[in-house]
Parts: sequence; C-alpha cells; structure tokens
Amino acid sequence: MSVVVLDVVGLTPRTLAHMPRLRSVADRGFTAPLDTVLPAVTCSVQSTFLTGRTPSEHGVVGNGWYDRETGEVAFWRQHHALVRGEKVWETARRTRPGLKVANICWWYAMGADVDITVTPRPVYHHDGRKSPDCYTVPDGLRDALTAELGPFPLFDYWGPKAGIGSSRWIVGATRRVLADHDPDLILVYVPHLDYDLQRHGPDSPQAREAARGLDAVLTPLLDDLEARGSTVVALSEYGITEVRRPVDVNRVLRRAGLLHVHTQRGMEYLDPWTSRAFATPDHQVAHVYVADPADVERVRELLLATEGVEHVLDRDGQEKAGLAHARSGELVAVATADSWFTYYYWLDEERAPDFARGVEIHRKPGYDPAELFFDPADPLVMARAVLGVAKSKLGIRTSLSVVPTDPSCVRGSHGRLPDDPDEAPVLLCSRPAHARARFHATEVKEFLLACLEDDAGRATGAAP
Repeated sequence: MSVVVLDVVGLTPRTLAHMPRLRSVADRGFTAPLDTVLPAVTCSVQSTFLTGRTPSEHGVVGNGWYDRETGEVAFWRQHHALVRGEKVWETARRTRPGLKVANICWWYAMGADVDITVTPRPVYHHDGRKSPDCYTVPDGLRDALTAELGPFPLFDYWGPKAGIGSSRWIVGATRRVLADHDPDLILVYVPHLDYDLQRHGPDSPQAREAARGLDAVLTPLLDDLEARGSTVVALSEYGITEVRRPVDVNRVLRRAGLLHVHTQRGMEYLDPWTSRAFATPDHQVAHVYVADPADVERVRELLLATEGVEHVLDRDGQEKAGLAHARSGELVAVATADSWFTYYYWLDEERAPDFARGVEIHRKPGYDPAELFFDPADPLVMARAVLGVAKSKLGIRTSLSVVPTDPSCVRGSHGRLPDDPDEAPVLLCSRPAHARARFHATEVKEFLLACLEDDAGRATGAAP
C-alpha cells in the first residue's frame, strides 16, 4: 500500500470533464475545490502543499526572484534548502521513522531528505552544449530508467516541442519506482496540461485533446495503483485562464527612467545593480524591486496606471496576501484576469539579448511562455531547429534562435487567484475518509498526513 500524490498541472473542473479514468478515482472517494495561494505558480504552491505554510512563511515567493545578496535574478533553482518549514514526510517520520518517500519530478528535489529522487537534470557540457538527462537517488536508478524508457525527454518537458512525451516518461518512471522500491509516499509531477492550455487557452480544442491524451497516459499507472490498494490523491497548483493582453511591465519602468541596462556586443542586458526599479515577471504576478524607498509610491502609481495591471501590493498588501517575505519585491503587481506579464525590457528588437529567441529558463529575468512556440514569423524556423539539433548531437556547439519575441501567441496564463471556479484547481482522492467540502492549499499537508496514517493502519489491519 502507499499514498500517491499526482500533481496534475492545470487540473480543473473544465479539464477533468475530459478525463474519465482519472475522474473514476474520485468515484470511490471524493472531489473538492482547492483554493490556491498567491502567486499561483508551481514552486510556490508545491512548497505550500508540502509545508502547510504560505509563501510568507516558506519563502518561495515565485518560480524565481531577485537575490539581493548576490545581485542576480534566478529562476528555477533546484536546491531543497530554499524551502523553509517542515515537510510532510519529515512530520510523518516522527511517528513512522522508516517512512520511505519518492519524489518524481516535483520541484526543489535536489538535496531533499527523501529515499528516491528522479528529477530533470541536463548535462551542461564545457563547450556550452546541453544534453537531456536526469538526476536520481539512488544513482543507479538513472541507468535503469534510461535503459527502460530512454533518456529523459527534456525537449518534450519544456520548449516549442513540449508535449505528452515527458508525462509518459514520468508515468513510466513512477511505475518502475513503485514496482522496484515500494515507497510509502510518492510525489509525482505530471506537466502535460500546462503546455497546450498556455499555447491555445483552456477552452480550446487542443486543451480538450490534451486532457484526453493525458488521461490515457495515466490509465496504466492508475490501474496499477488500484490493484495495489494505494490511496491516490490528484491535485493541481493552479488553473489556467484565457489571456489576450501581454503587459511589458519592465518596458514601462524603463521608459520612466527607472530600469537600466548595460550593453555588450550591441545586446542589452538588464542591470539590476544600477536600476532604480525592475520587475521579475512570473506569469500574472511580478515582483517589483525598488532600490530607493522614496521611489516606491511613484513606481506603484506608474504600475497602477498601466493597462493590464489590476493590483499593486505594498508591504501591507503582501502581508494580507501571505506573500510578505525578504525575497519579495518592495511591490508585487498582479495582472487583470485577461493579462499576463512579459519579462521584456529592451526597446529595440535589434538590441535584444541573444537568449531572447532561445529556450533559456535560467538567464531570462522572468518567465517566458513564448518558449512554447516556434517563431511563426520565421518561415525557416523548423529547418533551422532540425539543423541545430543535428549539430548538437554531433557535438557541434550551436544556438537555437527559434523562439518568438512577439508574445501575442500566448493564450493561457495563471498566477493570480482565479475568478471562475471552472478554472480553479481541484483535489480528488480515491478514499472518502477526511473528505471536505473545500480545501485550501495550506491544508493539503494535514490531509496527506491523515492519508498516511490511514494507510499505515490498513497495512497493519488496524483501519478499515
């Protein structure tokens, strides 16, 4: 027996309607709305699920932020120590010291005190090339998974080719870990819905097809879990909403003389050291860092006057929202429901940095959903992509400049608290015990502890 937590990104009542196999899990148990936290983004919400704390407490204020000590903007870090607070398995081990835990692609996996880890980790070659791969604990698990499933499909996990292949690999890895290691608690990240819902919108034909396709991929795993008598919990960090308006918040700050750049080889790079204000955009939320307290009110008024900005939270507002932390910006901008924030800061396309047209999640000072697209304005983009990949496989260093810098292609986003219940996250469970009419993200940890306690009782015959 085991408790298996499936983080099905983008799972909402709207997507669940097209997933009959996953929906059948709840037929034996229950389904409930799940209220998320601000910002409703992967790293923040997962950290809340695991700790039962808000971003103010666990410190993960987004998928990335500005580090005032190093003077660098960094997104998608991986070290588990960035998450403050006792995790669900740490609490459970007080009464079950031998609890065996597996993490399959949940974020902040590196260095976590779990027994089994599988997480994407490319090989970064000395000549600048990047090869798909994964990091595992124990180390030999990587070879076993690669032999059975092939290398981790990095280009199916993120980028213009992102698709169901990565979720299929993750599901296959989960089945292998269950069979070979029999963990008591297993956390599984299933990303597929994220892609086409951002590309095409949550009510598009592509979104419905993505839901149906993912349901088929999950079916063998769900069959295995049912046969094992496992408790299945499926939930989501956020729902994706329809958007039409990209908001270039950093360009607003630059035109006001607040954001500065430095230039190298004709390319402009954000200069956080001399900027009076700049933003780290993250979907529909942007932390805005203001160097001089005397500028805060001016920046706030400037942002509020920008079309597509709904709220600007100062420190008091962040406190009320559960987002006040030393890592947070002096201000936090929240987009209107139909808008989202770009990271763009250059005013002349000829001076855009070289990473702007590539998939570069670590160098961009913000999240870039345009990385999900091949540039529709470039008629040779597919040929250049194929040639670039071929060169890379031959060991020839090359850059893939295939991503558009026109963000109008993006049709779905998230980050703000949802307005429409059909676009809000849900939680479903295969067992009716501990059901509630509604959950908050901060209550998920407590719920999982109760599931683990019941699981232990069933294993010993002490619980029905």
